[in-house]
Amino acid sequence: MNGKLFDSERRVLDLLWDKGDCTAKDLAAQLALQVGWSKTTTYTVIKKCIDKRAVERRDPGFVCHPLVTRTQVLDQETQDFLDRNYSGSADLLVASLLGRKRLSQGEIARLKQMIAELE
Repeated sequence: MNGKLFDSERRVLDLLWDKGDCTAKDLAAQLALQVGWSKTTTYTVIKKCIDKRAVERRDPGFVCHPLVTRTQVLDQETQDFLDRNYSGSADLLVASLLGRKRLSQGEIARLKQMIAELE
């Protein structure tokens, strides 16, 4: 994938991940119902996804196929968030989250288990 995905591009990918390969026409119909996009808007966003190599167009029928997984995108977005807000440091993020909330014994146990699994 080339470049950061914008929210509009994520909407297209979310539909493809949830429903599987779809024609551009089907995507346009779904997005018109969900967010009120015109067919032209949807086709423009699909083109941007194709340009970023996040989606592939397959013919016949202008079938859209995702080239990236939800996990890949979430991992990239998480890393971007960490880089932008915590100098890439996951431990600073966790410290920030934990500093604002009192954890239950169960939550503490789950965190300890996750840490043990990482070691």
